[in-house]
Amino acid sequence: MPRSKLTMPDQESTVQDPSNIPAEQSSAVEDSILGAEAAARAVGLFKQYGQGDTAVTALDHVDVEFARHQFTAIMGPSGSGKSTLMHCMAGLDASTSGSAFIGDTDLSQLKDKEMTSLRRDRLGFIFQSFNLVPTLTAAENITLPSDIAGQKVDQDWFEQITNRLGLSNRLSHRPAELSGGQQQRVACARALVSRPEIIFGDEPTGNLDSNSSAEVLAILRTAVDEDDQTVVIVTHDARAASYADRIIFLADGRIVKELHSPAIDEILATMAGIEN
Repeated sequence: MPRSKLTMPDQESTVQDPSNIPAEQSSAVEDSILGAEAAARAVGLFKQYGQGDTAVTALDHVDVEFARHQFTAIMGPSGSGKSTLMHCMAGLDASTSGSAFIGDTDLSQLKDKEMTSLRRDRLGFIFQSFNLVPTLTAAENITLPSDIAGQKVDQDWFEQITNRLGLSNRLSHRPAELSGGQQQRVACARALVSRPEIIFGDEPTGNLDSNSSAEVLAILRTAVDEDDQTVVIVTHDARAASYADRIIFLADGRIVKELHSPAIDEILATMAGIEN
C-alpha cells in the first residue's frame, strides 16, 4: 500500500526562483540548499546537449536537495529533465556546469577512478532493465559490487535482506530462471546489501506488472522506514510516486512544483496541470 499520510501533513508549494527571493531571506535559502542533512544535493546544476542553434537545455540551473532517510520521487513530462537530473546527481552523467554532491563530496571534482569508487561504495542503483549478469546466480548478482571491491559481505544482513525480499529459495537460480518481479527483487537486494548512503532508481517498476511493482515499492518504502535508508526514484507512474514522502516535478529542466505525502489523485492533477 502507498505510504500512510499520518507521518507528515499534506503540503503543496511552488518552488521559488532564487533570484526573486528578498535579500533578507537569501542566507536562509542558501543554508537550505547547502544543508548538512542532505544525502545528495545540486547547486546550480546545468546540463546542455549540443551547441549553437541545436543546443538543448536538459537542466536549467537546478538547486535541490534530497534529505537523509526520506523517499523522494522525481516526476515530469517526457523530456522535462527528470532522468538527466538523477543521472547527474548519481554520477552517471556529467553536468555542463554547477555541482552535484553526495554528502559533502562534489562529484565535479572527482577523477574517473574516484567516481567509479564512489558509485560502487556509496551508492545503490535500481534500473528498469534489472542489469543482472545472466551467467551469475541471484546470490552472485547480489554480492557482485562488494566482490569486485574486495569487500566482505555481512552474511547476517545478506540473509535478512534476501529473506525479507522472498529470495531465499531462489538464490541459486540464474536470471533467466526468475520472473521479472524476482529479477527486480534481486536488483533491490544488490542495492541494499552494501548499506549505501543513497539508492537511486530510474523507473524501477517500468517493466513490472502491478503486483510486482507494488512489491518493489514496498521494499523501497521499508528500506526508508525500517533501515533509515535514503531513496530517490524517477517515475512516470503516479501510484509509484504515492509511496514517496516527497515528489518534485520538473518541466523544461526546472523544478516547478513540490508535493509532500500526496494522494494519487493529487499527483495526477499536478501532472495534468504541468502538461497543459
